[in-house]
Amino acid sequence: MEGAGAGWPEPVVRVQSLSESGAATIPERYVKPEAERPALAATEAAEGGRIEGIPVVDLSSPCDPATARAVSEACREWGFFQAVNHGVPRELLRRARGVWRGFFHQPMEVKQRYANSPATYEGYGSRLGVEKGAVLDWGDYYFVHVRPPHLLNPDKWPHLPPELRETTEQYSREVAALCERLMAAMSAGLGVGESRLQEAFGGAEGAGVCVRVNYYPQCPQPELTLGLSSHSDPGGMTVLLADDRVRGLQVRRRGAWVTVDPIPDAFIVNVGDQIQVLTNATYRSVEHRVVANADQERLSVALFYNPKSDLPLAPMPELVSPERPPVYKPMTFDEYRLYIRRKGPQGKNQVNSLKATAVVKPAVSMGA
Repeated sequence: MEGAGAGWPEPVVRVQSLSESGAATIPERYVKPEAERPALAATEAAEGGRIEGIPVVDLSSPCDPATARAVSEACREWGFFQAVNHGVPRELLRRARGVWRGFFHQPMEVKQRYANSPATYEGYGSRLGVEKGAVLDWGDYYFVHVRPPHLLNPDKWPHLPPELRETTEQYSREVAALCERLMAAMSAGLGVGESRLQEAFGGAEGAGVCVRVNYYPQCPQPELTLGLSSHSDPGGMTVLLADDRVRGLQVRRRGAWVTVDPIPDAFIVNVGDQIQVLTNATYRSVEHRVVANADQERLSVALFYNPKSDLPLAPMPELVSPERPPVYKPMTFDEYRLYIRRKGPQGKNQVNSLKATAVVKPAVSMGA
């Protein structure tokens, strides 16, 4: 247990320690309100029956206009897709999973050396948000900055397993390059030119890159809690390397929760709030969550590709018209992400708080 002196409002308890204690029940702090519990929520069903899974996009021909159309359609209709033939070596994906699983299996005293604080969230953590008495999620994580260079703190990168640093650096370079290709496809699909969305991020050199490794231990009462509460991602775009053995990610679609079946060696890509803002809600960030599992641990690696943090972002002029006025007021990403650092995951409340006044109502969110 880590004391509240590190900036947290209460002592931090590692969920992995709770899981490994052998207790048959979870502490009250992790029990969700009934309406949020996965057993009581509508899952994988809608008015017409079962909903299809998230789209699958083949990236083997990234310059093909058909690829841009497929990416654009997925971002408009779902806000999520699985990317196959993405060009990142399979061996590197497996190595990335392996080194981080190795970290979470280190003795607690090793992991505690990297305990984080809400000042930066870098390092080993077990909660988001600093509200005292908040209901917590059933998961631990590790968060590091990769770009811009001045934010990269070598002291926050674990030394064990020995190959973790080199693997994570290589993985981050490869996936960031994939993000640049995806940005070009997203931009082309908007009809504004391949480089436009990247320019709005502050260019390839201005974009921020960070990694969050999520570790969800076994849970004795998964029907009462969540591994990660419902939220949309506050940044630009997320590329997730899901667990190749255990399902857990659910995407909100027409009022139902759709469980994602990860394709081996694919990435799960989703639109973040900043791209929703820049595209004037043409592309949508969509609520998603993670359910807990009674029988198996689960690990995933999320790379966040974000706009330059001090650059004011607002709907791109090319996507604004008298018929579709700007939905959102300008705000920098630095200002924006303070919300989730205070409140933790809060559905779509964060991006909705940016809506400008006296504008036409945007199209209905897929998460409604």
